[in-house]
Amino acid sequence: MSTAGRPGPHRRWAVAVALFAAAAACAQPVRPASDQEVVERLPGGGKGRAEERALRRQWANAPGDPRLALALARRDLDQARDQGEPRFAGRAMAALQPWRDAEDAPADIVLMLATVEQYLHDFDGAAVRLERLLQRDPRQAQAWLTLATIRRVQGRYAASDAACRSLAGAGAAFHARACEAENLSLRGQHAPARSQLQRLLSPNDLPPGTRTWLLTTQAEAELRAGRPSEAERAFREALAGLPDEYTRIAYADFLLDQRRPAEVAPLLRSLPRSEAVLLRLAIAAARGGASGEQPDIAELRARMAQAALRPDARTTHAREQALYLGEVQRDPQGALAAARANVALQREPIDLLLLARAARAAGDADALALARRLRDDTGLHDARLDAVLAP
Repeated sequence: MSTAGRPGPHRRWAVAVALFAAAAACAQPVRPASDQEVVERLPGGGKGRAEERALRRQWANAPGDPRLALALARRDLDQARDQGEPRFAGRAMAALQPWRDAEDAPADIVLMLATVEQYLHDFDGAAVRLERLLQRDPRQAQAWLTLATIRRVQGRYAASDAACRSLAGAGAAFHARACEAENLSLRGQHAPARSQLQRLLSPNDLPPGTRTWLLTTQAEAELRAGRPSEAERAFREALAGLPDEYTRIAYADFLLDQRRPAEVAPLLRSLPRSEAVLLRLAIAAARGGASGEQPDIAELRARMAQAALRPDARTTHAREQALYLGEVQRDPQGALAAARANVALQREPIDLLLLARAARAAGDADALALARRLRDDTGLHDARLDAVLAP
């Protein structure tokens, strides 16, 4: 079980920003490229709330000011990620409303609009928006990087490759190589992907955050290659450096896959109780076999029940529902229904793996055939998936 996503499931858009932040060649501000990526966490105390109220008042008096709208949208989107609450993403979109259809919207606004659309799983809408921006200004490196990650999430590796190549042309060669290495690994070209990542990791002066992300990317690539010992080595090196929330969650998924649930709580307890963190804690508790209703499971159950009431639950929340229903509720049919809905939108390795595992648990031959077809159509090579789908 893995979720491949940052504080919250995965997805791999986070690689874009984590690497992009370190590039001297790209003098753009760091922005989240993932619906899970948190670039700056807002203070939880009164000062943070007071600052937000002041910003909201300023924006209300000047809703056409792109600087204020962008700052407010970033805050709202951070809240959406932290709380798993899409209505905050709706607020972010409302702040950006004056520029949604503007052909000459500032690039920062366009990128934020696309990021909100990603969060809401409107991947095609976000991609179209980015492509229009890139027609206007092909030097927008972050737009190429974000487009590459969107196409990868959709399982469209050739389109992702094209965006990776264009990223190099936009002056971000380091990030282009990381982008290409990820795609090589997904296609099963593990040796060249491994060599590429090792070359990227070789400089001694890499920013700590960049090194952590590359090591985590390497760990996930080794998992797809069927090399768990090498994956754990990379995870541990990443955790010894500057571990972020994504790395901890990814390693927690590894521990669960390795049937080591007792190690999950010490790894995650210090993190904010985001939905992604709580989901892993609940799965670890469920697998630990403790008697009685565990607090993590009870809290997750309440959150998931609330999330299921949202009109967009089948689109923005299907991956989490599939994990929850399959791993905590032990409802294979419910997990399979959620996993089917999920792969209609996103086709990362975790999405196909969730579908395959749910299909196997439910004994559904048609769903297993669907998982095989999606694997073959995307060109994904993942040893974990292949093991589940083997006859």
